[in-house]
Amino acid sequence: MTNPDAKKTWLQKLGPGLITGAADDDPSGIATYSQAGAQFGFNLLWTLFLTYPLMVGIQVVSAKIGRVSGHGLATNIRRHYPPWLLYAIVGLLLLANTINIAADVAAMGEALKLLAGGPAHLYALGFGLLSLLLQIFIPYDRYVRLLKWLTLALLAYVGAAFVVHTPWTEVFAKTVWPQLSWKPAYITTVVAVFGTTISPYLFFWQASQEVEEQQSRPAAKPLRDAPNQASANFRRIKIDTVIGMGFSNLVAYFIMLTTAVTLGLHGVTNIQSSAQAASALRPIAGEFAFWLFSAGIIGTGLLAVPVLAGSAAYAMAGAFHWKNSLELKPVAAKKFYGIIAVSTAVGVVLCFTPIDPIKALYWSAVINGVISVPIMAVMMLMAAHPKIMGQFVIDARLKILGWVCTGVMALAVLTMFWTFGK
Repeated sequence: MTNPDAKKTWLQKLGPGLITGAADDDPSGIATYSQAGAQFGFNLLWTLFLTYPLMVGIQVVSAKIGRVSGHGLATNIRRHYPPWLLYAIVGLLLLANTINIAADVAAMGEALKLLAGGPAHLYALGFGLLSLLLQIFIPYDRYVRLLKWLTLALLAYVGAAFVVHTPWTEVFAKTVWPQLSWKPAYITTVVAVFGTTISPYLFFWQASQEVEEQQSRPAAKPLRDAPNQASANFRRIKIDTVIGMGFSNLVAYFIMLTTAVTLGLHGVTNIQSSAQAASALRPIAGEFAFWLFSAGIIGTGLLAVPVLAGSAAYAMAGAFHWKNSLELKPVAAKKFYGIIAVSTAVGVVLCFTPIDPIKALYWSAVINGVISVPIMAVMMLMAAHPKIMGQFVIDARLKILGWVCTGVMALAVLTMFWTFGK
């Protein structure tokens, strides 16, 4: 049987990994990286070099589970683990993603208000509706191409670093040899960077997108049923994930760098939202940097909101054995699309309530950090489970990298709780 992925160019091989990595730099992530740069200058740039290999490891694991088994993470958990674990993970994921959607559409509305004036809340409503309509009415193959193009919005943050004066020698020196601190604020921010960069919704999304990719091609099958397709697909997954997570961490690095050389060096150290970071840039870095930063918030939000809503829908559908695919028409997968609609709608509605989106986002990050550890542990067990992976259980190197990532996240969560008591 001809392998449908064997003749793809390297650019065509980019898809689930690239989109997953780019979605990680959403407006709420931009706020975290901006705060890190503004408050601690160049002394947290090192974190992105540590998160990169960990992200690659755990995202390759999630992608392989999806492509080998032909099922997303929630379906595999439902089939092989206790119901209480499944419902706890999926319920908390749905809650955290909905709060994150609220924070992201609010940030997009504020960014457009900065650029064009007008009502931020109505802009947020418009962005929420636009995202929902695109997911519902555009078939998967075309929609994923649109998401690929949206990843280019992240280049705004790379460009912004070259618009402002940057002391590159000092940047490189501090990246390699930072001034570390044991103060609670520093440690909390390190934990926030890890929690923002390695998030549960990314695991669910990439695994499910591998299933979507397989189902959208008639000749493709789950790899445990078609081992002849494994070699080309594993190469594709590796290329896609290495580049996607590299892109994600590179952009996060430049967001942190830009805010360090502008806001941090000018005494602006308290940043609570991505829109606030963009606004603070204007008098310091100039109009062009301000426009780049603000436009990037909108572009990344348009990319991230579908991933947040979609990953929640995939998780719920897998947990309750519903039909699920962005390739299906809404009438054929009503419950799946219903979760996308409800999570997006609730996220938008939260923007019109007295709930503080920054505090809500903080608790969303706490939930994400807490549930990421058991999810990652279960993923590592699934990836080594012959009933799920057949002959394609992960090798020792990936097993070590995945468990190291799980351990680092567990340590980050424990540190976070330790700082609560300080």
